Amino acid sequence: MPRPPAVVLAWAQRDRARALVRNALPRRRFRVTVVHDAAEFASAARSALVDLALIDAAADDPWPLAELAREFPSIAFVALTPGRASDAPIVERCLGLDFAEVLVEGIDDAAVEPMLDPLGFGARFLAALAEPPEALGLQLPLQREAWRHIVSHAGLPVRTELLAALLGVTREHLSRTFAAGGAPNLKRIMDLVRLVAAAELSKNPGFDVGDVARVLAFASSSHLSTTAQRIVGVRPASLARLRTVDLIERFVHGRTRSRS
Repeated sequence: MPRPPAVVLAWAQRDRARALVRNALPRRRFRVTVVHDAAEFASAARSALVDLALIDAAADDPWPLAELAREFPSIAFVALTPGRASDAPIVERCLGLDFAEVLVEGIDDAAVEPMLDPLGFGARFLAALAEPPEALGLQLPLQREAWRHIVSHAGLPVRTELLAALLGVTREHLSRTFAAGGAPNLKRIMDLVRLVAAAELSKNPGFDVGDVARVLAFASSSHLSTTAQRIVGVRPASLARLRTVDLIERFVHGRTRSRS
């Protein structure tokens, strides 16, 4: 299942670290933004859906950026180090901040792409939801394939026309077939998936409701609020305490159909 390129924020101060970021992350799979300090990192993290953070842990004073791992746990933080014996305290501190991985320059260079690819938010989201929950009643092959395409966007909006084109059917056929057999209609499922992502992002201490709405490309905080109340019957402030199974349960009780 192809996914949109993973969004990476990189803070790379040393020449070797910059070269690794530049050469090891192919553009077809990763979209890299270089940040220069913690404030710029936090601003970028609150502006778009970020999958990964690469931190040059052997540079001078990486900790203001590294400690943002606690503010944005949905982002997989990865440390870059030269692999020197003297780096052990650096690695230990990164692991204490729940970094997802530590890359050793020169040793891991050839494996950077396969090591990082499954760590991003989008990859984890797709892995967790690759199969639709049974309660949704999505049994037809077209329903299940459409679900996987929707989930592959990790909560970002998906246009019905694009989805139909990817599946090789017309928009009308997709909408009609997707809702067959009493299944939820397509628009409601799209909104549900976006709210599952919103609930996960809401667990980030560094995000407020406005940040979550912005990151997932809702038109506004009010748009997120009305969607949450229509689809799962809660206010956005309550999303952080709900698991995916809780959202599904709320959704299937009378909220699976819309007029269009």
